[in-house]
Amino acid sequence: MYMIESKEGAIICMLLALLFLGTWPAIMTLTERRGRLPQHIYLDYTLTNLLAAVTIAFTLGQIVLNLGTLATQYAWAFVGLSVTEVITASIAVVIGTTLNYFLDDRINRAEILFPGIACFLVAVCFGSAVYKSNEDDNKSKLQEFKSLENVSSFQMETNPANGLAQEKGSAAFLIELEKQRAIKVTGRSTIIGLAITFFAGICFSLFSPAFNLATNDQWHTLKHGVPKLNVYTAFFYFSVSAFVSALILNIKFLYWPVLGLPRSSFKAYLNDWNGRGWSLLAGLLCGFGNGLQFMGGQTASYAAAGAVQALPLVSTFWGIMLFGEYRRPSRRTYILLTSMLFMFTVAVAVLMTSSGHRK
Repeated sequence: MYMIESKEGAIICMLLALLFLGTWPAIMTLTERRGRLPQHIYLDYTLTNLLAAVTIAFTLGQIVLNLGTLATQYAWAFVGLSVTEVITASIAVVIGTTLNYFLDDRINRAEILFPGIACFLVAVCFGSAVYKSNEDDNKSKLQEFKSLENVSSFQMETNPANGLAQEKGSAAFLIELEKQRAIKVTGRSTIIGLAITFFAGICFSLFSPAFNLATNDQWHTLKHGVPKLNVYTAFFYFSVSAFVSALILNIKFLYWPVLGLPRSSFKAYLNDWNGRGWSLLAGLLCGFGNGLQFMGGQTASYAAAGAVQALPLVSTFWGIMLFGEYRRPSRRTYILLTSMLFMFTVAVAVLMTSSGHRK
């Protein structure tokens, strides 16, 4: 069984995990914005997510329900990729990292760790302000349209190979996006999306401490002589339970959809190849990202591994590049966005600096 021996190796694992975990949400958002049902996306995703766990378990390695990931699939549609990631990541860091600090017998340097958590709190405040400012920008852009019916007077064409044809950030782009995407959000209250986002953040904050307990048995629940789970075996069980829960929930959502989505079927899912490759890639990235996070956390502490929850650094980049988020912003939005990204960068550096070494 391969184990990370050095603190430096653990930090490299966490940086790779940050890249992977910040990229897969962008890929799933890309397919939803091209019209693919989130139930179909998530069923593909969970297959390759399990495949990644099996691969890690049977190569490097010789129970919780992952409801957080499922919830964010719907939250992205309502409040945007970047805002959702900011809120869920910050909740996960504040709750999960604090719990892991005490579970790991305080091997992190508290005088560094908790200022890092404070940086996440500041970042989420900036993130909330960015969201509000960006919403105001979009409303200003749409003022020239009296109603969505007026859009028919514009020449708007969509190239399936290149996605949306309009200039990103424009009013025409926002309306064309709404017409194409699977989840329609115009006229809906963002309270629904924010509620789902907070629920997802709480779920994400708890699965890392649960994984910590599974591999280190700090509460001494195992009988004498029973070996603790190694990180690879625990990750395999984690992924199997996520697969089972996702399969049950999403098959249910095929026939009894939520949030105004159209009814589908398992046969329709099997025949839907639109964006399937991207959905499968998202599952692989998430699976390997989680595996690297846990491998690094087992060596350098799970509290320090909470630094990978700064994935808004990556997802905001993809949100801007792929989805036109924060294009043509006001000066206020630009300043708030820059401040948010700066605070996340500081938070990652501080949390990783607090890393200890498990004995």
